[in-house]
Amino acid sequence: MATELEYIEYVCEQLNGIGELRYRKMFGEYMVYVNDKPVLLVCDNTVYIKKIECLHELMHDASIGIPYEGSKEHYILDIDNRDHVREVVEILEQVIPVPKKRRKVKA
Repeated sequence: MATELEYIEYVCEQLNGIGELRYRKMFGEYMVYVNDKPVLLVCDNTVYIKKIECLHELMHDASIGIPYEGSKEHYILDIDNRDHVREVVEILEQVIPVPKKRRKVKA
């Protein structure tokens, strides 16, 4: 089951005011960017975040899941808990770098 457009819009509503937001569809699922940094992965109407050390204390009670086959375990973020979401996303936005632009290889 792919993520519904209404759900990704709801996720972005929960983040309103936290920075410049955009989302990008990838293989039927979505990546949510905050200030051009890939912060949230949304698959099957579930919000995932990377399991990184700086989030361990905030997310120790969170469920863990695998967003897609072959991926590492991620925390599942309760998007309905707006205050917690904002706290987590603010930390992620500080530690996740802006992806480097890929140069196209000429064939």
